[in-house]
Amino acid sequence: MAYEVLEPCSPLTSHLKFFLLCLLLFIGHEPALFTASTPDNQLLYLGFTGTNISLDDTATVTSNGLLELTNGTLDSKGHAFHPTPLHFRGSHNDRVHSFSVTFVFAIRSTYQIMCLHGLAFIIAPSTNFSDAMSSQYLGFMNSDKRGSLSNHILAIELDTALNIEFQDINANHVGIDINDLHSMQSYPAGYFDDRNSSFQNMSLVSGDAMHVWVDYNGEAKKINVTMAPLQMAKPKKPLISAHLDLSAVLHKSSYIGFSSATGSVDARHYVLGWSFGMNKPAPVIDITKLPKLPPQGPKPQSILLEIILPIASATFMVVVGAIIISLVRRQRRYAEVKEDWEVEFKPHRFSYKDLYHATEGFKSKNLLGAGGFGEVYKGVLPSSKLEVAVKKVSHESRQGMKEFIAEVVSIGRIRHRNLVQLLGYCRRKGELLLVYAYMSNGSLDKYLYSDVDKITVSWAQRFRIIKGIATGLLYLHEKWEKVVVHRDIKSSNVLLDSEMNGHLGDFGLARLYDHGTDLQTTHVVGTMGYLAPELASTGRASPLTDVFAFGAFLLEVTCAKRPVNNNVRDNNQVVLVDWVLEHWHKGSLADTVDSKLHGDYNVDEACLVLKLGLLCSHPFTNVRPNMQEVVRYLDGDLPLPELTHTDMSFSLLSLMQDEGFDPYVLSYPSSKIRSGTISGISGGR
Repeated sequence: MAYEVLEPCSPLTSHLKFFLLCLLLFIGHEPALFTASTPDNQLLYLGFTGTNISLDDTATVTSNGLLELTNGTLDSKGHAFHPTPLHFRGSHNDRVHSFSVTFVFAIRSTYQIMCLHGLAFIIAPSTNFSDAMSSQYLGFMNSDKRGSLSNHILAIELDTALNIEFQDINANHVGIDINDLHSMQSYPAGYFDDRNSSFQNMSLVSGDAMHVWVDYNGEAKKINVTMAPLQMAKPKKPLISAHLDLSAVLHKSSYIGFSSATGSVDARHYVLGWSFGMNKPAPVIDITKLPKLPPQGPKPQSILLEIILPIASATFMVVVGAIIISLVRRQRRYAEVKEDWEVEFKPHRFSYKDLYHATEGFKSKNLLGAGGFGEVYKGVLPSSKLEVAVKKVSHESRQGMKEFIAEVVSIGRIRHRNLVQLLGYCRRKGELLLVYAYMSNGSLDKYLYSDVDKITVSWAQRFRIIKGIATGLLYLHEKWEKVVVHRDIKSSNVLLDSEMNGHLGDFGLARLYDHGTDLQTTHVVGTMGYLAPELASTGRASPLTDVFAFGAFLLEVTCAKRPVNNNVRDNNQVVLVDWVLEHWHKGSLADTVDSKLHGDYNVDEACLVLKLGLLCSHPFTNVRPNMQEVVRYLDGDLPLPELTHTDMSFSLLSLMQDEGFDPYVLSYPSSKIRSGTISGISGGR
């Protein structure tokens, strides 16, 4: 339902409009119009059935009147706007009017602990957000336009994801955004109790309906944001209060509405009611007239069923017993290994039955790839329809398993746009299963080493992938709560989403330790060609050993050649670093760029990447840059240090042989060095 308060007019016109309004009310139709030509206009929606609200993408109005912005589709967005623009400035001055907004919303997800992302109330000069991105961009911004003064957008975000790019305070917060997703001011979701002013936390992904108030005072240039549970009155103390002059932000004519987006985990965003007032409070929302949210969780049993079920169970005990025995036999195929210490990791554990059905019994048609540490299958979880990649790893030894699972669960809390989300794990007999978010375009190596006549990745895509993986590694090494050493960076572990963005995956070998401490000696694990020379002597992985592997990755992506290859004609081994270094000495560095690009690339960018690859692949750790410096080199914020022939006079093949790496093993670039059944899981952890 919506209503309007119109501007003053002649007595005759007023009587006529009053008569028409009464007639509409009498015949049971409620107008869904809103005119903002005077400061007294108001808008009220108690549900959205029969309204002319403007919808796009996944947004829709359900049969009972709920405004559903997203429908659970992954990486999607939805928008809903009042169909006509409002005039936010007076004719006599350029100051933005005071206004007030209130709305009731709810967010639901199949997996509440992994709900991504949120929704936002926005005021914008247009309703066209076709170029906006989903996920952390909440459907109304993209990476190119964020922060631009030409956006003229005010957004009140209700965000359920922690994003380091926008300096979010946590994964459950409310923020005021001006032309950007980096909030000018934010606070954890909740309210201040009127009785003692104590802060009460609220979970945005609880699935419950919640009330939000936004009040802007044009004279004082101040904005307040308040929220509370649905049944509670508006708290006296706002959650956020900020001094803000919207006259420098909003256009005179702007649209009001909502935007929402999902990421790699399903979510549904609902708006139940909405009101707006210009130069006066927004109309009060009568919560008794709002549409009902769909049921959440299992339906309660009826009293009759509760009475009959025990009687029937007792009567047919023998039959039930036989059925149970039959079911137990059938469930043996889904038997899992569960120990007492795994109770604390229960929210992150998937059932083997779900993974079995998701992959159709791990059929070969769902096999995505296989390597030295296991096979990877594509699957679709039966309950949420979430696409996942399931990696099966052998773990015959129980030594270190508890510590390994703890690290898996810890890594599963990492959220970054260039890291594949590790969703959880499962254990069964001699197998460990790791569950990742699915990347639709597969691994980068299949594009680098495809036949000449097949489609390859352009240089622009390669450079974007390189920069993305660099920011992901920087986050692992320095930005997250612990230091994460990946230990297996290579093109086959870089996965591509539907837009060919790079995501670093396969954390099966990753190690965690606290900032300011050193990783202890462990087994040498990883892929030959990406292993730093010092690993053979010390066995100690560090961020700088990751930098070495990243250097090999840079050369691999630019040249489309593996780090170590057999030269069949000359019967010797070709190490990519040495080959590129030789061309650098000759002044022919550009000749090493992938010939499949046919010269269609940025020469300066390619030479920068090649030189940076050589610098990162230097055998001496004190010469290698850290990932923060690498990101600044790639962004052009820091000039690359000049490479001298003295600094770069080395042969990596000779150094690695001197360190004890077997030359025979070097001839197999895809092989992994490991100890025991699997180094990361057996005694190595």
